Amino acid sequence: MKRGPLSVSSIDSKLFSVCIGEGPVLATALHSAHALRDELAKLIAVDEATRLREEDPYTDQLADAAPSQVIFRRSRFEVDLNRARDEAVYARPEDAWGLQLWKHPLPQALIDRSLSEYDAFYRVLRAVLQNLEQEYGHFIVLDIHSHNHRRAGPNAPPEPVALDPEVDVATGKMDRNRWAKVVDCLIAELQGFDFYGRHLDVRENVKFQGRHLAHWIHTNFPTSGCGLEIELKKFFMDEWSGQVDKVQLAGIRAALEYVIPQIINEL
Repeated sequence: MKRGPLSVSSIDSKLFSVCIGEGPVLATALHSAHALRDELAKLIAVDEATRLREEDPYTDQLADAAPSQVIFRRSRFEVDLNRARDEAVYARPEDAWGLQLWKHPLPQALIDRSLSEYDAFYRVLRAVLQNLEQEYGHFIVLDIHSHNHRRAGPNAPPEPVALDPEVDVATGKMDRNRWAKVVDCLIAELQGFDFYGRHLDVRENVKFQGRHLAHWIHTNFPTSGCGLEIELKKFFMDEWSGQVDKVQLAGIRAALEYVIPQIINEL
């Protein structure tokens, strides 16, 4: 049962939503949003379709499978919360898939405002996780992301399946031995879930090792926090048109909802 939105400042509430429920599992969606501040929207050189393709739409709906969620409401092109602070604002093409991002270099004042959003997010997340730690002793964060697998074009073959599972559980930023039971349970239960008569291809650290959020959790909560980055191949949508398959999306959400009680048992 959800307890409802957490009270945050009026400024922070425009940046992210926080909803706290029962239990030690929280999910985040850092890249699901598309919104940009007006001052950045006027400067961005990337077209809407390309920007949307590099974001993680619908991951906020998947994060809702967890009893608690923190959802960022701004595009990763405004500030990327899953990168270290000094890399969080995409300033150069090499920061973002070679894209020519801005009509002219970003003024430092705009970069600083984006970084203030970064700081606000991690300030609130720290408070939320401290509360979970105090109440339950341990907690699990499922950081939900998605990624493209047809980068060569809408009609080109997808990336080889051997190198790109449907679900990649990224654990490279954690003490794997400490959390082995949780990780192994998550992978086994997702693999065993009945996904419309078949099983999902779930593997660990194939394409992704985990980025900043997981590292931040394990640095700041080394004995109590388990941060798992869940990378979903965009098999549930057309990454070029943005069209989602609602049935597939609902199936993924159901799989995540199913495994949460299982991994709680392993805590």
